[in-house]
Amino acid sequence: MAFRIKIHNFICFSLALLAACTGLAQEVSYPTKAIRLVVPVPAGGAADGMARLLAEHLQAKWGQPVVVENKPGAGSSLGMALVARAPADGYTLGLGNIAANAINPALQPTQFQYHPVKDFSGISMVGVTPLVLVVNAEKLPVKNVNEFVAHLKTHPNLAYGSSGVGSSLHLAMELFLQKTGTKMLHVPYKGSAPMVTDLLSGQVVASIDAAATSMPHVLSGKLRALAVTASDKVFFAPDLPLMREVVPGFEMRPWHGLVAPAGTPTAILNKVSLEVNAFLRTPAAQAKLQERGIVPMGNTPAEFQAFMASELEAYRKVIQDAGIKAD
Repeated sequence: MAFRIKIHNFICFSLALLAACTGLAQEVSYPTKAIRLVVPVPAGGAADGMARLLAEHLQAKWGQPVVVENKPGAGSSLGMALVARAPADGYTLGLGNIAANAINPALQPTQFQYHPVKDFSGISMVGVTPLVLVVNAEKLPVKNVNEFVAHLKTHPNLAYGSSGVGSSLHLAMELFLQKTGTKMLHVPYKGSAPMVTDLLSGQVVASIDAAATSMPHVLSGKLRALAVTASDKVFFAPDLPLMREVVPGFEMRPWHGLVAPAGTPTAILNKVSLEVNAFLRTPAAQAKLQERGIVPMGNTPAEFQAFMASELEAYRKVIQDAGIKAD
């Protein structure tokens, strides 16, 4: 009887070892076929360009096609839902972002077909697009953030513009107001372009906006930039103060990062992450991303997973404290 048990245990152990070795071999040899990279925004924008640069690099490195599929809609959630439902084998990847994996699910938690963190395996942060606090140079006689805060405390009914309710620009300004104990009236627009038009005319007097949209007007002198929402000095305005240095606790950087469906083997995540980070370190990639207003980042799968979780909780708090409701 003992002998039979030993034989049975040995057979089970051997089968388990064979299965583990087979799985390991599959992971080590990854990829052996085409990879689908789902980009949840329309073709032609900065995020799409970033994804295509990354896809070209991975395809050249691995000798397998990396096919970019644009699946825009519902604030990026349609594309990310496809990624969440895909097999966890490393052959479907997605370009997650602050909207689909943090802000929108925090704003409308019951409207999503996926959990923005638990249904994904983080691979690596890819890049961030810093925002800039700008004011109408004629309407507001302020030269820096401290003067702006002091002005708001004596003029609490001034209006600021954003690209829409629940957008990253909206939440960035609400976070600024919360951190500085000030108040402003929110005027939402359908995108940054019409908001900047009214900012230039003085219909609204301030905004936290994408650098690509506002910096040309800063250079022309029509807008004044007070601070940038980045972790370090940025290439497009190296002399601009960092918001976190003048407003302690402020952290807001629209981000994009590579994810896979939850349960994707760790060895695959690590292999892809290493290659993404190698890509981001190349001078050519850094130059091309900066042309699109993107600051290259990069981190490990564990770091990116933890970052996504922290972002979701952070924006839940901002939304709750500001009483923001979806349109």
